Amino acid sequence: MRCWYVQDTTKSLASLHKLEGLTFVIENQQSMKESKSGDNEKREKLIIIRYHKGRIRLVFSYNAKLIGLIKTLPFYYYDAEAQWWTLPHMENVLEILKGYCKDNDLILEYFDEWTDRKVASRKKESGYDQIQCPPEFGNKLKILRYSENTIRNYSSALKEFIAYYNSRQLNTIVQKDIEKFLLYLSDERKVSASYMVISISALKFYFDKVLEMGFITNNLKYPRGERILPEVMSEDEIVRLFQSIENFKHKCILMTTYSGGLRLSEVVNLRLSDIDSRRMMIFIKGAKGRKDRYTLLSKELLDLLREYYKNEKPKEWLFEGALGGRYSTRSVQSIMKEAVKRAGIKKHATVHTLRHSFATHMLEDNTDLRYIQSLLGHYSTKTTEIYTHITTKGLEQLRSPLDKLASKLKNKGKIK
Repeated sequence: MRCWYVQDTTKSLASLHKLEGLTFVIENQQSMKESKSGDNEKREKLIIIRYHKGRIRLVFSYNAKLIGLIKTLPFYYYDAEAQWWTLPHMENVLEILKGYCKDNDLILEYFDEWTDRKVASRKKESGYDQIQCPPEFGNKLKILRYSENTIRNYSSALKEFIAYYNSRQLNTIVQKDIEKFLLYLSDERKVSASYMVISISALKFYFDKVLEMGFITNNLKYPRGERILPEVMSEDEIVRLFQSIENFKHKCILMTTYSGGLRLSEVVNLRLSDIDSRRMMIFIKGAKGRKDRYTLLSKELLDLLREYYKNEKPKEWLFEGALGGRYSTRSVQSIMKEAVKRAGIKKHATVHTLRHSFATHMLEDNTDLRYIQSLLGHYSTKTTEIYTHITTKGLEQLRSPLDKLASKLKNKGKIK
């Protein structure tokens, strides 16, 4: 028997799948060793490839039962040309596939091409994908210890500016050019105020810190902030939310988020060592603004986490995915969305709503605003003070001036 060896890549697998009249068998060194050791039983294999932030690709020999299972999962798609199936990259989907392989004696292999990618995919705009940020821009941001999220946002904003003036050298830009670009963002793109702030900050950083031409951006003003009060759930809605979750692990994730007022990124980045049961605190390392802080650990939550640990036995991260590693933020968002729906909550409630609800309920429980500020990790009390505009505690004691006039209006027959 003759055999050929090819590089183990998605492109190679796709090309092999297009061949007709051939039996498609994927072997690796481990399976070849098993074969040589006398185990001649050929086991089918399911290969899962994460090729995008929110999608996975399934590669396997024809299996009617597995295809039937795939068709029961949400947002499945079959690529007839490449002859593979794709599904959302969600923990519940991975758990179902993992369980199927275990029950049907299939070998499961998982490859994360998205995390290992060299170039992150970007939004498609005119000339945007072909543009590279000046290397010195990213290097300067790293030297000054800006967070990865800030570097990503600033780089995206600067690339859009470069795409807008794709025929210009940046050192020939003047203030009027920048104002024209910002007007384009406001009038044509209709971006939010927060997006505008990121764009202005990125341009200020580049012209000031990199090109040392700060005089061009010194007079740029940030847009007026949008005063939008965050959505908050009542205590009864929180109870209904948790009661609607049947999966114990999912319940622990959302309860941890609410218990300490955590951000979505913070809850998925928790390590086992971050749970301080002696001091009843949760340690948040390198949060927004690269700040460490401690927040509250509920006694009720601690009991649930101990039970969860006995059942799941996570190795490093407090909440790990079905195939190891950190639990994905997308999956947590999906858990929250389904729980809100099952609980019959009509508000637009997201994972971050649990953080807002934590702060509001603490304030309504007469907790000093400075303590809430510390627990949330806010730099300024002004950020925390927004919750004073949300809480309804004490308002029930107030009386509308219309009620005071009601008796007089009735006496004159103005109100029936």
